[in-house]
Amino acid sequence: MSDSSFQGIKTVLHPVSDLAKAKAVYAALLGEAPQTDSPYYVGFEVGGQHIGLVPNGGPQDMTSPVAYWHVPDIEAKLAELTAAGATVKEAAHDVGGGRLVASVTDLDGNVLGLIQDH
Repeated sequence: MSDSSFQGIKTVLHPVSDLAKAKAVYAALLGEAPQTDSPYYVGFEVGGQHIGLVPNGGPQDMTSPVAYWHVPDIEAKLAELTAAGATVKEAAHDVGGGRLVASVTDLDGNVLGLIQDH
């Protein structure tokens, strides 16, 4: 079944051990300064993509990059994923500005992120 409102991966978050050094590397890679620059998160917007740097994996305890799939209804997608065998890692919650995020792990332990914008 095809969902015409499905938006795909537009956000990838990377856990980093040294935010200042990582910011310099990603700024060089992307050719511009970050749009969001705080002690707990650095974010770049480039070519319709959002690349985020999260110090020490943040509250999500990320140990590797996580791709976030943008979906129109995060609760419905969580229900579909868990019915298919995924396990909720991070329940849907508001991170500000009406943006909801959540994550699940697939059967092999891979983390799949979800984002719903209002």
